[in-house]
Amino acid sequence: MTKMLGTLAAIALALVTGCRAPSPVASSTPPAVDWWKDRVFYEIFVRSFADSTSGPLANDGVGDFRGLIERLDYLNDGDPATTSDLGVTGLWLMPINPSPSYHGYDVTDYYGVNPQYGTPEDFRHFMDECHRRGIRVIVDLVLNHSSSQHPYFERALRGDPAYRDWYLFADADAVPQVRGPWDQHVWQEKNGQHYYGIFWSGMPDLNYRNPAVTAEARRVADFWLREMGVDGFRLDAIRHLIEDGDVMSDTPDTFTWLEGFQHYLKRERPDVLTVGEVWTHTEVVSDYIQRNALDLAFEFDLASAILDAAQSGTKDKLAYTLDNVTASYPPNRFATMITNHDQNRVASELREDLSKMKLAASLLLTAPGVPFVYYGEEIGQVGAKPDEMIRNPMPWTAGVNAGFTSAPQPWEPLQAGHERRNVAVQDGDPASLLNHYRRLIRLRQAEPALSRGGFRGIDTGREDVIAWDRFHGDRRLTVIANLSGEDIAGFRLPGPRSVRYSAELLHGARAGNERGFDLAARTTYVFVQADGS
Repeated sequence: MTKMLGTLAAIALALVTGCRAPSPVASSTPPAVDWWKDRVFYEIFVRSFADSTSGPLANDGVGDFRGLIERLDYLNDGDPATTSDLGVTGLWLMPINPSPSYHGYDVTDYYGVNPQYGTPEDFRHFMDECHRRGIRVIVDLVLNHSSSQHPYFERALRGDPAYRDWYLFADADAVPQVRGPWDQHVWQEKNGQHYYGIFWSGMPDLNYRNPAVTAEARRVADFWLREMGVDGFRLDAIRHLIEDGDVMSDTPDTFTWLEGFQHYLKRERPDVLTVGEVWTHTEVVSDYIQRNALDLAFEFDLASAILDAAQSGTKDKLAYTLDNVTASYPPNRFATMITNHDQNRVASELREDLSKMKLAASLLLTAPGVPFVYYGEEIGQVGAKPDEMIRNPMPWTAGVNAGFTSAPQPWEPLQAGHERRNVAVQDGDPASLLNHYRRLIRLRQAEPALSRGGFRGIDTGREDVIAWDRFHGDRRLTVIANLSGEDIAGFRLPGPRSVRYSAELLHGARAGNERGFDLAARTTYVFVQADGS
């Protein structure tokens, strides 16, 4: 048979199967400066992940640091001989600072930890346990705004000259008559005083034109890097950092400030990771990376395209977006996801269709970029707005309160159906979504071509089949995904390239023959190209 950029080898890994590769473990070798390119990250809302079973906060209905430690073996047990853990090697913790809100995005103490989650010593113990397992940890750093209950803002509101210019105030007769990007009120009022807060009155924006505020942001970052041992930061709402009149997003001053902040962090610790939430289109997001204002930024266009491909069964949006994204960024300098804590969960968007959820996971974890998985996504946890309903407690078992807590009530009720949708039920089922994620994560982290490799789209000649090459050094992989709900018999790539289809496809995949290759519905395949191709 003819060749497709050379012959594809006899090894083909169908991603419905038991691909085995070890979980990375802790090493005495310092991490590479761009260590994050080799990682799969897992986003955790501490409040909802696991309530501890011992200690002063045990079984109070709220997740905490000790509960996280108790469940770390589920994420990565540090033993390369096992395959029962999820295999993730990076964690992102949503805000862990003291806050009057359940979500924590209005911080009252940037140097403290939420007492509902534990003590600073508990957090350091958690960090030690993560690092022992080879897991790197980044935490949310909420720089755009503080809580209206932060002592700095309370002093500013009282007119304290040391803090008045830490925030943006306007005289009552000169409040700008502008609205925000979502047509919201941005000038807030308290005690007869008017101040700027792009999100709401409880989150007054900090004034980064004041050098004292910049100096404080750097001190906070230093504290978490040096004293608490974190490996980096996810920077919340960072595109709104510095406004210019009615321009409240992506201003030149925001870029300049972030470039300076990035330079400072890298000088202090070269391997620190910064991941920015720049919730807009690729053309704008990529500017932050091209200017080295951040290490990574979340790719919302690509996330939407992955979800669209899994839902619609057609490739056009995803194929275009992959080409656009890879052309817009330096190689793999973007963070990928399907949905996160601000969006309806994947399982709800895909109406709990297991084949579509597996397909979405396969696309995410074989595509370029640095992938992030939202907690519970790997078991098909459901959730749709309002926000509390997409941040419910993690279901571990089919028992009372799903094994999250032994308290009479968790902080938020679990989603309906957790009796059948939990870790214990899926753990022993080879065909479960959980085990599909386990295999994908191991495959990705065992293959530098997937984690660090280049990308080249392939024309498949069909709207319901998407394909691409991933390559790193001499290693060449080809990914082919049948996006449709129907099996496809005798598939061949068009043009002068074809595939020598192997009969050695693993677990449940259709064998090749003289007619081509049989693609199972909503299944993704990864082929290893032969030497000399």
